[in-house]
Amino acid sequence: MKYSLYVFLCLTIFVACYTVKNPDSKGAIYNNRSKMTDLGSGIDFNRMDKNIRPQDDFYRHVNGKWLDEFVIPADKSNYGTFTALYEIARENVKAIIEEAASEKNVKSSNNQKVGDLYLSFMDTVKLEELGPASLSEELAIVESIHNISDLSEFMAYADIVASSPFTIYVSIDDKNPNRYITFLSQSGLGLPDRDFYLNTDDYSQNIRSEYINHIDRMLGLHGFGNTRQMAQTVMDIETQLADNHWTKEKNRDPVKTYNLFSYDEVKTMIPSLNWDHWERATGINGLTEIVVHQPDYLTALETILVSTPVEDWKTYYKWRLITASASFMSADIDQENFHFYRNVLSGVKKQEPRWKRGVSVVNGTIGEIIGKIYVERHFNAEAKRRMTKLVENLRQAFEVGINELEWMSDNTKVQAQDKLRKFRPKIGYPNKWKDYSKIIINADDLLGNMKSVTLVLSKQNRDKLGQPVDRDEWFMTPQTVNAYYNPALNEIVFPAAILQPPFFNLEADDAVNYGAIGAVIGHEMGHGFDDSGSQYDGDGALRNWWKSEDRDEFNNRTKMLIDQYNQFTVVNGTSVNGEFTQGENIGDLTGATIAYKAYQISKEDSKSSVIDGLTGEQRFFYGWGRIWSRKYRNEELLKRIKTDPHSPGEFRANGPLVNMPEFIKAFDLKVGDKMYLDRDKRVKIW
Repeated sequence: MKYSLYVFLCLTIFVACYTVKNPDSKGAIYNNRSKMTDLGSGIDFNRMDKNIRPQDDFYRHVNGKWLDEFVIPADKSNYGTFTALYEIARENVKAIIEEAASEKNVKSSNNQKVGDLYLSFMDTVKLEELGPASLSEELAIVESIHNISDLSEFMAYADIVASSPFTIYVSIDDKNPNRYITFLSQSGLGLPDRDFYLNTDDYSQNIRSEYINHIDRMLGLHGFGNTRQMAQTVMDIETQLADNHWTKEKNRDPVKTYNLFSYDEVKTMIPSLNWDHWERATGINGLTEIVVHQPDYLTALETILVSTPVEDWKTYYKWRLITASASFMSADIDQENFHFYRNVLSGVKKQEPRWKRGVSVVNGTIGEIIGKIYVERHFNAEAKRRMTKLVENLRQAFEVGINELEWMSDNTKVQAQDKLRKFRPKIGYPNKWKDYSKIIINADDLLGNMKSVTLVLSKQNRDKLGQPVDRDEWFMTPQTVNAYYNPALNEIVFPAAILQPPFFNLEADDAVNYGAIGAVIGHEMGHGFDDSGSQYDGDGALRNWWKSEDRDEFNNRTKMLIDQYNQFTVVNGTSVNGEFTQGENIGDLTGATIAYKAYQISKEDSKSSVIDGLTGEQRFFYGWGRIWSRKYRNEELLKRIKTDPHSPGEFRANGPLVNMPEFIKAFDLKVGDKMYLDRDKRVKIW
């Protein structure tokens, strides 16, 4: 765990791949159509298992040889297409950071901040010299707590630098996207999800036992006595919090989690809290309204607050500070933190090299400083232009797809088309860069640096209240290998680093690129129309724009998809959670469907060429299957089933395909083939 850098917004992050296209009059990647004759298929046949038929298991047909032979590195919990690109991006970022660290920079300049933050992380001699003493000032603040009023003030401070039973942040108002509002949400757990505290299966019980042991050891490393009892106190408080947390499935519903109260009304939910002391420490001015995500959790917290002795709360908050700072401490503390959170929970065998972790720390805190240089070196205007064109091709295909829907009424189609038309793409990098001028970085004070970053970024977030909505803000850096959809802004965002092979391959023909980056674009568009995103209109407002019969039919179809994914299993027969993953599963099915349609439109009814013995339609699906390749350690896979809204890679690849007549036709599937699904069982949403 580490200092929380609270960047808040309601968005859906896509951990996968997507397709791009830059057509000329025929939809080709290249302006000069003749260049297409020189392109290969872009398919890596060395990854394939040709003994597995595409009709039986397309994912393993495309990736089987790699899956059998690739060994997950000891410092990884999983490895896949995204990981490979992430490592490339991290090497590029490393070069930028090391240049900054090697220069004599002007104090408070961007280069100085980047270089000295990295140097402070790499200075292990200094960290060993300081040991646990570097946290003593913070722990002394906890020790000075004497009553509920003191505790109330520290709760707000801890929410910024570590965590508390509830967290606040400022983001766009879901029901009035032209303003910012304060949100309040459940928080305060050390395990990844409430289920880890409450489930009675052997796996969950073992994790709880290991967690208590971990707290015990960490407290001992900080010089506390009676550590076993302190660890149990922490566990008892966190279990009470978890018992009242909403489930991850319920938290997916944007309507249920939008509960607008006046500030005075919120105060009545926890009357024992000294709200004046709490508010003073939040740094928020003009607090009049709050959207509470889980109101009954707050009322339950009142009981927990008053029934738990102040001394026990002090133990809890000592732990919250210790675990939040562990990655920035001496080797013994850092290693114990790694042991539980990476080894026990995810099966990782050894820590990454320190330089990689240092790069990730700088990247994850003041990343847009690096991003500006990254874009200059590794991205160009032509790539952005091509991607922009590809997005418009996918928009056109989605428009056609909506018009062709047999299950949706004309009135709802008009609303859906309005939303699609208002999609706002952001590609490559932001138009303006974040301001890090108030962050203070010193080369010999890692923990102080992290605190400075956290406090400044938190203040920037909270200062948004009452300000105009910043529609140019990005919530990923350009060097991030990922993409996201933001419903409140109705925007789809594609950072520069994802626009590389195998997602976006300038040496491959259109078909593979549509199956890869095109499907990524379609996936993010699909989030605007998944179970959650579909409840926002084209202006980003949380509003029901559906005819009731259409919404009922949409829900029926998503229920079929949920049931399909519930049948998929991983380690020891553990089932995928179809309800929890439905948003991403809808995004995957939509992405593949719309990208395929866009590819067909790009051909203008001409027959696709055969390259490497494969038709264009077949190559499209090879591009799709490749991007989902991923191997997991069992521990990581079990954790993800409980915490990750994305299905495992093989189901992201195969799950949508069994529902697509286009796939069945491309590979001539027949009854008896393992990927053949009867027509009445196939799901068609968009």
